[in-house]
Amino acid sequence: MTTQASALATISAASLAEPPARFRDLIASEWIKMRSLRSTPWALAFITLFVIGSGAVATLADKAAGSEPGSFLVYDAFPSTGYMTLMLVAGSMGALTVVSEYSSGLIRTTTVAVPARGAVVLAKAVVTAVLWTAVGTAASIGSFLVSQAILDGHDASVPIAHSDVLRPLVASALLAPVCALVGLGLGVLLRHAAGTMLTSVFILLMLPTMFSESNRWSADVKHTMVSAAWARLVQTWEPDPGSLGYTTTLPGSWIVYALWPLVAVALAVVVVRHRDV
Repeated sequence: MTTQASALATISAASLAEPPARFRDLIASEWIKMRSLRSTPWALAFITLFVIGSGAVATLADKAAGSEPGSFLVYDAFPSTGYMTLMLVAGSMGALTVVSEYSSGLIRTTTVAVPARGAVVLAKAVVTAVLWTAVGTAASIGSFLVSQAILDGHDASVPIAHSDVLRPLVASALLAPVCALVGLGLGVLLRHAAGTMLTSVFILLMLPTMFSESNRWSADVKHTMVSAAWARLVQTWEPDPGSLGYTTTLPGSWIVYALWPLVAVALAVVVVRHRDV
């Protein structure tokens, strides 16, 4: 009788147990967390408008616009000031996606509800990637269209179907999710808001400036950085064969774009599986 009662109790408990969370449920949960923060839409709108505005300012300040009709003025459409700021904001907000849960203690509730910690990190990565791809695309297309509208008054605008536009447009749009995922990975590794943001800024923006392209070893290090990859991908002209500097290749720059977020998220998944909250 005791054995039969125990078996019935086990079956009853199993029937009442909650089904395991599906990955799409985790994505829905992370999306709710993301959009429930009042600061998120304001920050995203601000950085999008800032990038578009920087394109307008750069174009208005370009006194040489119109001197070469038919050429695509890439740094008017995609100014470095706007996109370096985009890298800063995307990396910081990607980090906050994780460290805000650690600082508030919500991560304990999350891991109790979903013991598969790696799946939680992957769900955060998916939501972050989709959201920042949308932001990056809006900023990239917006800055291009605004710059070309201004340049049209100088007869120096080009259509979006111009042969030189597609690669810089895509590279600038993908810069945001790449940096956001790097920030997310650093957030899981460090778990401290200030430390993660400082590390993100250092890796994405400050570290590349320490290396030049005049020496081979220094150029090789610099070319592994996200900002250097973006600068090469938006460059619409071929490197000068007589230049004393070393220039990376386009395929190499795309590989840098792919490896940084993949390595950051993969490390985050591995670490979170083997570490206490």
